[in-house]
Amino acid sequence: MTHRFDLRVYYEDTDLAGIVYYANYLKFIERGRSEFVRALGIDQIALQRGRGLVFAVRRLEAEYLQPAHFDDQLCVETILQEMTGARIHLGQAVKRGESLLFSANITLVALTGAGAPARIPADIRQKLTGI
Repeated sequence: MTHRFDLRVYYEDTDLAGIVYYANYLKFIERGRSEFVRALGIDQIALQRGRGLVFAVRRLEAEYLQPAHFDDQLCVETILQEMTGARIHLGQAVKRGESLLFSANITLVALTGAGAPARIPADIRQKLTGI
């Protein structure tokens, strides 16, 4: 399943040339990941408050392919690639229409409030995999 999250590039997202500042792609894909888990019925605030667990980026590999510009309509696509008991591997892409502008492979881990690694609870794994 591919989750899609639409967004528009605002002036604040760009540099002096009107091109999206490179670090803002990380913000765009973070929003896409947040909406991906929300769409699956995972309440991250409840997870943190009720079970003391949060998701954190462990690894990110990114490729910048084409620039986005002020007022572009973009789409962040998120897909679950693989999941283990403690890690979630996602692929994300930022597109303008059919043009791929940015791609990333992300590894997420579950952490306790003290920052220690934790297993992803079975009910959360089930929501992520749909099994």
